[in-house]
Amino acid sequence: MRLVIDRRAVLDTFRERLDAVVRRSGLGRGGFAEHLQIDRSTMSQLLSPANRRLPRAETLVEIASSQQVSIDWLLGLSNAGPMQAEMLQEQTSFAVDALAPNDERLIGWFEEARGYKIRYVPSTIPDLLKSEQLIRYELAHFVASRPEQKIETAAARLAWTRSPDTDLETCTSVQSVESFARGEHIWRGLAVEQRHAQMEHMIELTSELYPSLRWFLFDGLQRFAAPVTIFGPQRAALYLGQMYLVLTSTEHVRTLTTHFDDLVRGAVVHPHEMSDYLAELLRAARRRRR
Repeated sequence: MRLVIDRRAVLDTFRERLDAVVRRSGLGRGGFAEHLQIDRSTMSQLLSPANRRLPRAETLVEIASSQQVSIDWLLGLSNAGPMQAEMLQEQTSFAVDALAPNDERLIGWFEEARGYKIRYVPSTIPDLLKSEQLIRYELAHFVASRPEQKIETAAARLAWTRSPDTDLETCTSVQSVESFARGEHIWRGLAVEQRHAQMEHMIELTSELYPSLRWFLFDGLQRFAAPVTIFGPQRAALYLGQMYLVLTSTEHVRTLTTHFDDLVRGAVVHPHEMSDYLAELLRAARRRRR
């Protein structure tokens, strides 16, 4: 049986994956062309949607060997993309009002991904919605970082979300938010007044930041998600507890993006409902206190 290859599909896949490789290299198109020892015009032609030809065999080999990808992957004959990953250990900064080095990298990745959608699954409540008092309570005995540096990180994320051209979606389980409202689990020791103040803080911010920030709640009895931030198509940072696993493989980022989008499709509370939903939880919490 003769295998029929769709040439247009191969060219489209090659262009998409070459573009991903160029972006991941950090060299830019001109620098990447120089690295391959080809003309910039040739690089522009290879990345043009109008291009109808593949590069020479030696150019394909140079791209594959220098960027640690396979020719099969470049041509769409394999879906096993390059496994580009690194581990980042959480670090403590002892300088006053200073971000830890890895927090600075995370904020830098937000800036790099400006114009793309950021997808974010926090370990509890989204950091940018936490008050200073809540962060101090949660990190009072934490071994990996000081409250001050996380307060700075949360403030930087909030400032990024408030700036123009930002697009942030976040997903958490409805059970985690309800547990906070009732003062359960890690929040058992948080003073009732501080918990209610945090609820008011979240109500205000979710109303102010919508639609730049869209917060979805999924049913934790139906779905599960590990903490992760997906910076557009560029990288994903999985939080493993005191460390991050950072993935830059196109295929891995795409798979995590698909998983996140499934959480959104299964949401039981949607962003335009969040402020009212939180307000109802706060009213119920206050009724229980009487």
